Amino acid sequence: MGDQKEALKKIITTLAVKNEEIQNFIYALKQMLLNVETNSNKVQEDLEAEFQSLFSLLDELKEGMLMKIKQDRASRIYELQNQLAACTKALESSEELLETANQTLQGADNQDFPQAAKQIKDSVTMAPAFRLSLKAKVSDNMSHLMVDFAQERRLLQALKFLPVPSAPEIDLAESLVADNCVTLVWRMPDEDGKIDHYVLEYRRTNFEGPPRLKEDHPWMVIEGIRQMEYTLSGLKFDMKYMNFRVKACNKAVAGEFSEPVTLETTAFMFRLDATTCHQNLRVEELSVEWDAMGGKVQDIKAREKDNKGRTASPVNSPARCAQSPKRMPSGRGGRDRFTAESYTVLGDTLIDGGEHYWEVRYDRDSKAFAVGVAYRSLGRFDQLGKTPASWCLHLNNWLQVSFTAKHNNKARILDVPLPDCIGVHCDFDKGVLSFYNARTKQLLHTFKAKFNQPLLPAFMVWCGNFQVSSGLQVPSSVRCLQKRNSATSSSNASLT
Repeated sequence: MGDQKEALKKIITTLAVKNEEIQNFIYALKQMLLNVETNSNKVQEDLEAEFQSLFSLLDELKEGMLMKIKQDRASRIYELQNQLAACTKALESSEELLETANQTLQGADNQDFPQAAKQIKDSVTMAPAFRLSLKAKVSDNMSHLMVDFAQERRLLQALKFLPVPSAPEIDLAESLVADNCVTLVWRMPDEDGKIDHYVLEYRRTNFEGPPRLKEDHPWMVIEGIRQMEYTLSGLKFDMKYMNFRVKACNKAVAGEFSEPVTLETTAFMFRLDATTCHQNLRVEELSVEWDAMGGKVQDIKAREKDNKGRTASPVNSPARCAQSPKRMPSGRGGRDRFTAESYTVLGDTLIDGGEHYWEVRYDRDSKAFAVGVAYRSLGRFDQLGKTPASWCLHLNNWLQVSFTAKHNNKARILDVPLPDCIGVHCDFDKGVLSFYNARTKQLLHTFKAKFNQPLLPAFMVWCGNFQVSSGLQVPSSVRCLQKRNSATSSSNASLT
């Protein structure tokens, strides 16, 4: 008995679920009926509006052509009437002269005949009839104003409802990633003259291959693209790849997205390691500012007394010290940060191979500023460029201005205009470290050395501030300059 009740309950539950599904389906069907009515009315109104627009255009075209015919007819009538009036007047004058000549001829015996004959001869010579052109000034043919709408009629007869555009196909061979720009090129599988524009969507990702459904980064949308290519410029490549997809749109409807593609966005991405920085430096993401109060001894002791030495410092907040998959620990603890007059901060990503590029914009009024690279072993008291473990460009703006390249406590004065933004290019494998004016790509200085340890981006500032730009690719112009100078430039690793 119990089994029968249980079976019946299951049947009732199944039936109830099915009834609910049917009710939901009925509601959906009713809603679809309403939508069909609404949408059909809308497309009907749009169709009538399109035809009304076509009628208006034809009426406007007709009025323009009729006006042209009327103007041409009036012009020809005017010319012919003027020519007709001139001929009529000349004919009347000629008839009068003919009558006078006949009368003079009849009185040939008159003694005044010679004088009269001479007058008639002179009048004939000057008669308008002999100066007239007996050819019509204009033609009566108006056939050049006739029209033939046979081709247009065939086009109108071939009108159809707008089809859904096909999905574009992204051409990976023609697409390009360079200079922190992405140029995407696509084509249509079928010719479609009704396409109005394209929509491009892209997003950053750290995963190779097709886009993942549960991706944290949303799609960014670019609409209204008229050509079958588009260039995204001024990008920061803070992730390894970018996903792209494109769809075509006509006036009425958008087609399906293309098969998404993933392009690698190779670049050097790093942050500033706040755990390395001097107490007088305040680090905010990729910005650093000198803070004269940051290294007060009593402030440090107070934080240590409250057991907040590392966690209370804003530069050591979890958000700023978050590690990316590429980053490696700096190996410096809170007690091992730079101190004394080494107002230094390092990047958090090691360079142990390949080519890398980054830029730094600094305050020209800073008392001192330096940018370069250093080994992880750089001492906490060491200043950039004064040890074998660091290479840099150094600006001294205290007492007198000097701009020098420094390494191993040796300096070379640089006779170049001071840039406000410096680009750093490091080719670890070839042992080349070059500095450029980031705006003009003028070469400022090149070090050549055999790097025997991994490097870190390194910066110093005293009484000033700077901002770093990472996630940059090596500019094409820098690569060209590097190749051009590689055969001719001498080693600058040893400075005097």
